[in-house]
Amino acid sequence: MKTKFEETLYDRNKSNIYVHFWLLKAKSKRDNYLQLALAYKACLINADKSARPFYADSMIINARRTNDIELTASAYLTKGIVHYERMEHSKALDNYLKADQYASRTTKPILINKIKYGIAQIKYYLGFYDEAISLLQECVNYFREENDRAYLNSLHALGLAYMKIGKYDLASETNQLGIDQGKLFEDTSMECYFKHSEAINMCYKGNFKSAVKKLNQLVPDIIRIKDYGNESATYYYIGKAYWSLQQPDKAINYFKKVDRIFELKSYILPDLRSAYEYLIDYYKEKGDSRAQLRYINQLLKVDKLLAHDYKYLLKKIVKEYDTKELINAKNDIEDAILITRVTACIVVVLMAIIIIHLTHKNRRNKKLFEELMNRDTANHLVPFEATFDESEIDFQESTETDSKDKRARTISPDIEAAIVKNLEKFERNKKYLEYDMNLSKMAAILHTNSKYVTQVIAKHRGKGTIEYITELKLDYIVEMLKSDSRFRNYTHKALGEEAGFRTTQNFTRAFKSHTGITPSYFIYKLKKSINTDSST
Repeated sequence: MKTKFEETLYDRNKSNIYVHFWLLKAKSKRDNYLQLALAYKACLINADKSARPFYADSMIINARRTNDIELTASAYLTKGIVHYERMEHSKALDNYLKADQYASRTTKPILINKIKYGIAQIKYYLGFYDEAISLLQECVNYFREENDRAYLNSLHALGLAYMKIGKYDLASETNQLGIDQGKLFEDTSMECYFKHSEAINMCYKGNFKSAVKKLNQLVPDIIRIKDYGNESATYYYIGKAYWSLQQPDKAINYFKKVDRIFELKSYILPDLRSAYEYLIDYYKEKGDSRAQLRYINQLLKVDKLLAHDYKYLLKKIVKEYDTKELINAKNDIEDAILITRVTACIVVVLMAIIIIHLTHKNRRNKKLFEELMNRDTANHLVPFEATFDESEIDFQESTETDSKDKRARTISPDIEAAIVKNLEKFERNKKYLEYDMNLSKMAAILHTNSKYVTQVIAKHRGKGTIEYITELKLDYIVEMLKSDSRFRNYTHKALGEEAGFRTTQNFTRAFKSHTGITPSYFIYKLKKSINTDSST
């Protein structure tokens, strides 16, 4: 149920005169921070996109002065949405995360889920589709009973994310559910978007003729609502479908429309980038150097724009034309300089070295990952079958004093058995996860002295004390990553804290030293292997 204020705020028929009068009235009273924050939010909704960041900043300043946690969270969320609409995804995410910090201290689930939806959109555009799906599923479950439009928006975003990870049938089911639910709610405003998503899904499924037909039918509606983002995507997928149908002349006309929208709106997404690769290949085949050069220059502009907000996603996109190759091709066409055989040989040799190095590194990491997956990290505490060599302990028997020293440091069988029993209890209770666990703390927990602890661990675990504690911590984290999907979404900092490491750097350094691979690589391969298993 909306408050009277919210009904007024989101009534788009209210004139700018009313909104600015509200702002002036709020400014006329001293310390009237609540009304100022609300008035700036109303101004933002009625303002042009260019002015919205100013109103968003003013809204946050006054919301924070009220010390109202919920209002401050809402202000940061609104600013995040403003940046998202401006294609400033990094800034949008920063504000969503700030909003989440405040919202976590409230009891407003609707606010929390709106923030989740915003963060899910950013994760989607950065290419973290599995993480986006997890958040969107929570949004769908919550908004189903709370907010019809937010529910439909979440369904639409979820269908797109399913499509990106190759779950095309699930994407189709989600799109159809969205259409059916919209009719049930008597809200068909999202129907065009669900049909658009499904038409693109047909393209991914290889049903190119149907995709072309459906997408062409949707073009007038998309143009009417002035959604140039989806208009550009529509042209791209029509072009891609025609290209797959071996009709490059038709495809090129649609790829040119993608370029025209980029020229007019500076709008492009990583998914649409390959339109320029198709254009470059097409005109290269035609021998049209002038057109080829034009689209090389355009692709360089596209990469420059995408690099700011999509640097993480760009790493995941297979680019047939990287920046260096594009610049070389541009110079070749402009200057008409032939590449010498020596230069070509050097490039080939360097590329071969790089490929060999990367191949070796990939094989090594893959082998280490498989070894780690096969390692029994859940039951790693196997008694060490070594004979205790007293000569390794730092004392001599040459003097009477030394003999007394030896007797003082030799453990009786009963005491040794008691320490081993306490050591096993220490392992079962996961005491090693405590912060700054060291030799003196262990001695206190095991009810003995530091020298005895060192000797028992060396004899029964075959390790030094620090090495032993560190490996326990890391085996625990590895096992949790294998068995509990929640851990795979943790940051390195959170994983380190879970294992009792003082700093993130200590955790990542220890993980690499212990396993041979980084935590990021292990989690990436683990998610990939799980997704592969679930899709088969």
